[in-house]
Amino acid sequence: MPTEPTDLEAASAQHEDGVTLSLSGGGYRAMLFHIGALWRLNEVGLLSRLKRISSVSGGSITAAYLGLRWKDLHFNAAGKADNLTIIVDGLRRMADTSVDVGAVIGGILLPGTISDRVAAAYDGVLFGGKKLADLPDDGGGKAPRFVINATNVQSAVLWRFSRRYMGDYRVGLVDAPDVTLATAVAASSAFPPILSPLTLPIRQPVRKVDGADLNHPPYTTSAVLSDGGVYDNLGLETVKRFSTLLVSDAGQQIAAEDDPHHDWARHAVRILGVIDNQVRSLRKRQLIDAYRRGDHTGTYWGIRTSFADYRLAADPLDCLHRDPAALAAIPTRLEKMPHDIQNRLMNWGYAVCDAALRAHIDTALQQKLGIQVADPTGFPFPGAY
Repeated sequence: MPTEPTDLEAASAQHEDGVTLSLSGGGYRAMLFHIGALWRLNEVGLLSRLKRISSVSGGSITAAYLGLRWKDLHFNAAGKADNLTIIVDGLRRMADTSVDVGAVIGGILLPGTISDRVAAAYDGVLFGGKKLADLPDDGGGKAPRFVINATNVQSAVLWRFSRRYMGDYRVGLVDAPDVTLATAVAASSAFPPILSPLTLPIRQPVRKVDGADLNHPPYTTSAVLSDGGVYDNLGLETVKRFSTLLVSDAGQQIAAEDDPHHDWARHAVRILGVIDNQVRSLRKRQLIDAYRRGDHTGTYWGIRTSFADYRLAADPLDCLHRDPAALAAIPTRLEKMPHDIQNRLMNWGYAVCDAALRAHIDTALQQKLGIQVADPTGFPFPGAY
């Protein structure tokens, strides 16, 4: 089995053949939008061929639950799971549960922190005490590696959670981390300033890697973590060395405000939104440029993408006459969501993923990947979008 390079920056620089999927943040909006994309990827046989799934924030809820249930999926000879509904059903239970308001109130009035309460909610609904060790083993190519990303506020770089290790290139790596999935997802989705930070005690040895200038206490005894989107809101950092990049983006575009708030709290939230929007835009621009240069194959789809921009000859789902703008405007919250909105978000994720695949995964790449991207025959869930 090939070993992971000990220097994470070197690992990111080496080119490697393989297909990866990146899932952005965006609260429950992102969690559900990405389900639709997974449904379409499974239909064409791509889900089972993924080498890595990298996620941040709300995308990490989807990715972590998919990883936990991977062993339960029934993939046929064509690499398509016939029971993906087990993922949908679990994540619907999460979308039926409000987390953020209760976590904030509990964190203020009761013992424990806000992030503790978010983690407890994830654990109670989805993960049941399971740990990073319960993610699938990616050795031998039988499953993708799942990487859940947070931001280390102390070292100011990306902190990675996976079955194999957790850590960053400045602090070092903890091999086989004894950490719950709920904690990793809570760290990844600790959106500032309300849900951030999550303080993670480190009780296992921290292995020094090349260039680790912070491989000493207090950095090796606890990690102060925030939302993965603070550093990398598309989840690209851990996959950029691979040849084929698929990116699902449920991020919002910050709206103009003619009279922004001047008090420090609301002004700070506005500034964080501006920064997030700019980082996302820069990451997306770099990705599209890399596609155009031929550095990578693959495709990007976003919740704010216009179907018309794909200029497809066929429109089997009648997307040209549908408007997803209201879905893209849903606030970034961990708040209970009506089932019709859940369905519409999943259907739009399905439709725009389909459009991106048909537009940019050409015949040669389909043959290389062993898939066929045929026209869809209908939406997976009631109500279109």
